[in-house]
Order: sequence, then structure tokens, then C-alpha cells
Amino acid sequence: MTNIYSFLKNVWQDLIETQKENNFFIPFLLLLVTIVLPLGINNITLGILFLFLLLNRKKVTFKRSFFLAIPILLFIWMALSYFWAIDKERTLKAIPKEITLLLIPFLFSFIPVFNQKTKEKILKYYSFSIVAFTLVFMMRALIRYAITGDSNAFFYHGEYHDDYGLVPKLLNAIHVSVYVAVAFFYFLTKEVKSKADYSIVLFLFLFLLLLSSKNIIVVFLLLTFFYTSFYSKAVHRVRLRNIAIMVFAIGFILSFSRIKERFLVEIQSNTERGVRNDMTTIHTEQVHVVSIYEAWNNEKFSNGDFFPGAAFRVYQARMFFEFLQEEPIFWKGFGLNASLKKLLDKEKQYDLYPGYGTLNFHNQYIQNFAELGVIGFILLIVMLGVSLYKALQVKDFMHIAFTILMISLFLTESFLWRQRGVVFFTAFYSFFAVSNSRN
Repeated sequence: MTNIYSFLKNVWQDLIETQKENNFFIPFLLLLVTIVLPLGINNITLGILFLFLLLNRKKVTFKRSFFLAIPILLFIWMALSYFWAIDKERTLKAIPKEITLLLIPFLFSFIPVFNQKTKEKILKYYSFSIVAFTLVFMMRALIRYAITGDSNAFFYHGEYHDDYGLVPKLLNAIHVSVYVAVAFFYFLTKEVKSKADYSIVLFLFLFLLLLSSKNIIVVFLLLTFFYTSFYSKAVHRVRLRNIAIMVFAIGFILSFSRIKERFLVEIQSNTERGVRNDMTTIHTEQVHVVSIYEAWNNEKFSNGDFFPGAAFRVYQARMFFEFLQEEPIFWKGFGLNASLKKLLDKEKQYDLYPGYGTLNFHNQYIQNFAELGVIGFILLIVMLGVSLYKALQVKDFMHIAFTILMISLFLTESFLWRQRGVVFFTAFYSFFAVSNSRN
């Protein structure tokens, strides 16, 4: 108990001392560490940031930044899309969810630059908060497994109406994978590691495997190999590479069957429950699993057709290209979040199982193009491009890892159409871009 008290006291003193150096340190840190908490709490922390800006308005100055202007322009274009949206009601409801694209860059236009020491502490405390959350989720899974004996408690997220997975469905396992991956790379890139740091690296690695996000796992492993091969210091390179190989081997052995299932079958099911999708449960004997070829070429589907993740994304890409040919969306798109109307029409046209038409494109690039036209698409590409350029220019591996993770995630998820997603992306984008451009 004495050791815990001493540890917490040291953490508190460190937070206070750093806060004295930059008045926006704790408010911004709160915005990051509450990303997995209920949205209301995260919104409050954004309000606290604005409150600190008002309290310190005489001490701050406005700083122009090309990096910060891009997300602001993207939000303005989103808001303008209301005037040509085919579903004005849905567009109007979606605009407030995207407002952090405006607010966070605006705040960073005034916030004093976080120096390298403060920047490291923000990443440190964010990463430790993620470790704490993952421990809670793991304990939750252990308790559920002890009660029910169902190993599904250790994988992915809950399905449709239930919450029986490693993380709540509301958080989305794929999105949590990104939050955890950023924390993992913080501990991996520490120049001096304690035994506790190595244990955390192992734990977060295994947690990512259990979340079973195929895309993130592949990119995460490639980034880990890239760092241990090229970024770690020469005297540590062999040791770090051996640790990475060992951790991967252990994690792969422990979760092989479920990872294999998600990569090869892309369906989490068992013989008693049948095959699941996001809308309902379809019994195994009634299901035809749609292939990627069929998703791209079939003229008609049926209620018994089940789309695995990859096949569904191919189908959605097919719908987008059909929209480009059939609708005048090239320049302006359907309007923010307004494509649902057309996707529902396609659901009826192709006789899909009811509910598939309510799902978005699951691809941020296509989502931007379909709803905001080529201008919205270009703004997204430019934002990612300048982030990667700056990360490579200053050789900041954390910045590189974040940007590569976002580029890959956007291929399979409409991440910015989720409130947590847009807060996470905009906060880290602004944080890295501004800190690395001015330090």
C-alpha cells in the first residue's frame, strides 16, 4: 500500500509540474485518456480545453498552420454539403459529430507548442491509461469466462444486441485495436525499458491479437518489424528483434485458432449459435457465404447470403462505382452521411438480407468521395499525406506509426464517421503535426 501511495504521489507531482510548464497539458491529456469512456465524459474534457483557452486568452497568440487548416476546411465542406444533400435531416444530425475537425485544430492554433519533454509525457500517460483500460477489459473477460465457460469472452467485441466480447460493441474492437497499437509503440520505442515495460509490451501484443482485427494485426506486425529492424539502436536491435519474434510466437500459439478463423472464414460462430452478422442470427444450414468474386459480379443475392468482412467491403466498393456512373456525385457527393438512402435502394435492387443497406461503406476514402465528392476525398488524402511527410521528415516513429495505422484503417473502416474516431484522429493529428513542425 505504501508503494502504491508513493507511486501515485510521484505521478501527481509530475502532472502538476508539467502543467506549470504548459497550461494545456492536463486538459489535452484528459481528452486523450477519456477516448474509451462514455462520449459525454469525452465531450466535457473538450469543453475544459476551451475553458482553459478562455482563462489564458491574454497569454496565447494565434498561429497560422497549413496542417491545422486542412481538417478545418474538411469540416466546412461537410457543413456546406447540407445545401445539396439528398437527405438533409441525416446530414444535419451528422454535422455536430464531426465538429472536432474544427474545434481541435482551432484550439491548437492557440495552444503553446508542447516541447519534446511534454510531448513524451502526453504519450506516456495516454499509453498507461490504455494499459489500465485493457486490464479492465481482460478482467471482465476472465470473470465472464469463469461464469459461462464461453471463450468468446476473450475475442473481438459483442455482436448486435449482446455485449459478449473482449470489448463492448459500442467501442468496436477494430477501433480499440488502433488505440492499443499507439500505446504499444510508445512502450516499444522507449530507449530504456524496465521489466515492467517489457511485460506491458507482451500484454498489449497479446491483447491486440485477441481483438482479432485482421487489417490492424498485419500493419501492426509490419510496423513492429520495421522498427526493430531499422529504428532501434544498433546495440539493442538484435535483442528487440528477438523479443518481437518471441512475443509474436507466444501470441500466435495462444490465439491461433481464433485468428485463423477470422482470417480465413471471417465469421465468428459455433455450431449451436449459427452464423452471425450485425443484424440477426442466421442458422448455419441456411447460409451461403458470399465470395469476393460473387460480391463484385452477382446480379442478385438472397436472404440466405452472408457477407464476410472482405466480401462486404468489395460489394460496397462496387456500389460506389455504380453510384459514380448513375449519380452526379463526382464533385459534391450525396452530402454528409446521406448515402444511406441510396444504399437502401441498392439493398432492394440486389435482394440483400434486410439490414445490409443500413451499413456505411466501411472505407473512409470511399465514404468521403461518395458523400463529399472529389473535394472531400482530396482533403482527406492531403491530410494523411502531410502527416506522413512531416513524420518521415522529423523521423518520429510514433508519428509514422500513427499515420500508417490511420492510412490502413481507413481502407476498412469509416473511422471519421464515428465520434470517438474523429476525436482520436483529429487530436493526435493536430498534436503530432504541430509539435513536430515547431520543435
